[in-house]
Amino acid sequence: MKLIMAVIQNDDSQEVISELIKEGYHSTKIASTGGFLSSGNTTLIIGVEDEKMDDVIKIISEHSKVRSQYVPTNIYPSLEVGGTIKVQTGGATIFVMNVEQFLQI
Repeated sequence: MKLIMAVIQNDDSQEVISELIKEGYHSTKIASTGGFLSSGNTTLIIGVEDEKMDDVIKIISEHSKVRSQYVPTNIYPSLEVGGTIKVQTGGATIFVMNVEQFLQI
């Protein structure tokens, strides 16, 4: 069994969760905040059998969009130029861990 933790943007969370449910996967949703831009994220915790791991990762990947966003350069202390820069945000950060034991009480 695997434990999947996926950090996705709030904008994508409902679509990802809906697709997971549609395919028969359940998840636990935790509100989280990103460290880079301090923007809202959702962390999903999903337990799946080993052979279903790739299916879950595919669903998350297909429904987590990468976006471009302009941010003020003053969030980067090393940049002395004023103004904004374009950065990529979104997508998903996925952690997969082995589960030694699973109990549902």
